[in-house]
Amino acid sequence: MADTPKHSVSVAGIVVDDQDRVLVIQRRDNGHWEPPGGVLEVEEEPEEGARREVLEETGAEVEIERLTGVYKNMSRGIISIVFRARQIGGTLRPSDETEDLFWATLEEVRSKMDPAYSVRVEDAFRSAVEVRVHDGKRMLGSNG
Repeated sequence: MADTPKHSVSVAGIVVDDQDRVLVIQRRDNGHWEPPGGVLEVEEEPEEGARREVLEETGAEVEIERLTGVYKNMSRGIISIVFRARQIGGTLRPSDETEDLFWATLEEVRSKMDPAYSVRVEDAFRSAVEVRVHDGKRMLGSNG
């Protein structure tokens, strides 16, 4: 069993405001624009982890509305569980992990994010829960 591949699990929140804009962050480590999120702690439930990551990276306190998708980065073995959320408190601000943040339209999301991340935002506006695979930038498989 020592040779069994390991996976990492992450969570993210697609925080949507009343104008259908999405809270996006620019990561400090690589400059990429993404929804706020990160590694799910072993003792955390997924929704709890998503709330924590959004708060840590943006200052926004959020309420989770629903699961919107599960995504696997095939090249890195990362499973991402993504939820749609809405802000219920807090004060928006960058963090140690976040260079910048703003409320983006879907068109801005498509132009600033790699497809592997913009699809997560678009999926949050669909009623079905999506399961997708990608290589870190591009979507893979029949549903990509």
